[in-house]
Amino acid sequence: MPPTQIAVAKQKTKAKKRYLKAKKERKKHKAAAGKPAAGGDVDVPDAVRQDGHGDEDNNDSKSDDSKECETSVRPDDRGTERRQRNEGLRPTPKGKIPEESAEGDVDVARPRKRRKLDSGELSLDTTLSGSPSAAHSPSEPSSPPPSSSDLPTEPNYLGRRTPPLPSQPTFPLPSRPDAPEISELASQGLDRALARAQLVDPQLSTPLPLDEDQSADIGLSAKTLRRLKELGITELFAVQTTLLPMLLPPDRLKRSLYLPYDPPSDICVSAPTGSGKTLAYVLPIVETLSSRAVTRLRALVVLPTRDLVVQVRETFEAIAKGHGLKIGSVTGQHPFSHEQAQLVNKEPTLHGGSSKVDILICTPGRLMDHMSGTPNFSLQHLRFLVIDEADRLLAQAQSFQNWLAQVLAATRPPAYAEADTKPREDRITSIPYPDALSPAFLHLLGGSVVRADIDEKRESSCQKLLFSATLMNDPGRIAALELRTPRYVVVQSAGGVQESDVLGVAMERFSMPATLKEHMIVCDSSQKPLILFHLVHSIGVTNALVFTKSAESTQRLVQLFEFFEAARSDSQVDATQNRKPVVVRAYSSDLSALERKSILEKFKAQEIEMLVCSDLVSRGMDIKHVEHVINYDAPVDMRKYVHRVGRTARAGRTGEAWTLVGKQEARYFKKMIKSADHAAAMNRLRVTDRQLAPLIPFYRVALSGLKDVYS
Repeated sequence: MPPTQIAVAKQKTKAKKRYLKAKKERKKHKAAAGKPAAGGDVDVPDAVRQDGHGDEDNNDSKSDDSKECETSVRPDDRGTERRQRNEGLRPTPKGKIPEESAEGDVDVARPRKRRKLDSGELSLDTTLSGSPSAAHSPSEPSSPPPSSSDLPTEPNYLGRRTPPLPSQPTFPLPSRPDAPEISELASQGLDRALARAQLVDPQLSTPLPLDEDQSADIGLSAKTLRRLKELGITELFAVQTTLLPMLLPPDRLKRSLYLPYDPPSDICVSAPTGSGKTLAYVLPIVETLSSRAVTRLRALVVLPTRDLVVQVRETFEAIAKGHGLKIGSVTGQHPFSHEQAQLVNKEPTLHGGSSKVDILICTPGRLMDHMSGTPNFSLQHLRFLVIDEADRLLAQAQSFQNWLAQVLAATRPPAYAEADTKPREDRITSIPYPDALSPAFLHLLGGSVVRADIDEKRESSCQKLLFSATLMNDPGRIAALELRTPRYVVVQSAGGVQESDVLGVAMERFSMPATLKEHMIVCDSSQKPLILFHLVHSIGVTNALVFTKSAESTQRLVQLFEFFEAARSDSQVDATQNRKPVVVRAYSSDLSALERKSILEKFKAQEIEMLVCSDLVSRGMDIKHVEHVINYDAPVDMRKYVHRVGRTARAGRTGEAWTLVGKQEARYFKKMIKSADHAAAMNRLRVTDRQLAPLIPFYRVALSGLKDVYS
């Protein structure tokens, strides 16, 4: 028998026993009251009547033995038991009120799900609310509602009878609070200095003085001004005009190499690609370090890619020519021992220290290798720490052995964390050569050096400079920089963002060159190669960078393009017109450093007309003759889009950007552009099948050739 049927049978057996016991009790009650045992009605108390047992037939025709042997329960008893179970009580025998024990407990069953009560039953809900709940049978006249003291009590979940609750007080309805402002949400956890960020108009410029005697007006020396004119630079852009007074103050004392008692403020700059951020930090670094007497590593520039390191080093060498500064770079392209020989001396001299370079340009991974594996390599003398493309480098901080935290720790004196626990004479014991220690920390050495209390408040003179085309709005990354009284500079048009919205809205906006024209073409994914050929041969797009999503896509597209140009040049029509095929090359991480350098030089010399590349060159690369950027594979992130299209329209020149968007990804791309408040600048174009028809025969030949290669 199933467990449920066994439980039901046990329950019926218990009910039967209670019923028989109740009959015996009623019989004793009648005998004690002197009532006849048979016939007539029994005077049952009102409480019993209200419980549903007052009006019952007294069937005494049966004998006591026959009553004891009844095996079924009357229908009206089943209804009463069912109602009591719905109220969470055990069924009460007919004509009997539940008896309380000495402790006041009542024999109750487990609470069950309540059903809708009949009109003649007591409702627990009405009792709790304080309303009249005594029910009357249809035959009895209605009586006035009893007071709360006369109401029967209800059992609680412990089985005890408790008095009914008083009427509940009324409370106002809950209301939804007003949503906080967007600026307030954006500012949570961010540096409050962002609210005072300096907005700079991108159209701002400063012409260089013609007379070298006026060079001090812009903070540059006559030698530097002369060098700029030799390079063909006649004016300073907005970001350069703003930063030069900050980094080259008129007070010569504030240009010192070491400022332990009044360290300079850190600066964070957000400016469009191609606005001259590299020159904005190269000029102040060269001007400040030109006064040095001993070669020490005083400027460290960290960049995300090797190609960008090469480009920035070329800029430093061009500006620093004639200043006597030594510039080095480490990227991992050369053997580690060779780089060590270029950076440090094996044995430091008494006065020259151990560094062979004044300025080091590097990638974060190779920097960590030298910090851990190169003896005498020290960052104690850093005056400038430049983090270019800061958003990408900070996102990769954990990938390169947590490079940011290690670099910041290396700018502090040795045993810095133990300075408060060790005696003053024993604070620095790990420095084999005292001249390798920064002058700002010499007071920590033991011996006869005279020290004052103010010496304990000395700080590192290292000034952090952060540059990126996209603002950083991650509080955790900003806090990891340990910025000191930072100053924020945002180069953005006045119509793009209001001054009061810098903190709330500008953090989600991106800066674009003002001379850039942007186009979007929505097409089927299978038509993308045809659209690309149409842009090259029908619209005349040349001197272009074509971005794909991966190195494999780059190589495949170049092969397809070469087959297409070969088929087109072999046609009779093109043979009569003597057209030359377009020279296309791939540029990706699959190539060696020497191959990438050779291809890049040929592209700069315009021997290569189109460069198909991955995002390897999307950041910081400056190629002056690039007129067009084609996003063959649409970027999935707005930051990637900003850095890709920023390869053209640089330094005030004009440029165009073309994005080929597949129909299945058009919705997401439009949403991304709209969320950046850039939809108005995007011009949508349509390319019809009629325009593509002349290219289809050559495209079929190219597809056949590509199929043979991959099969």
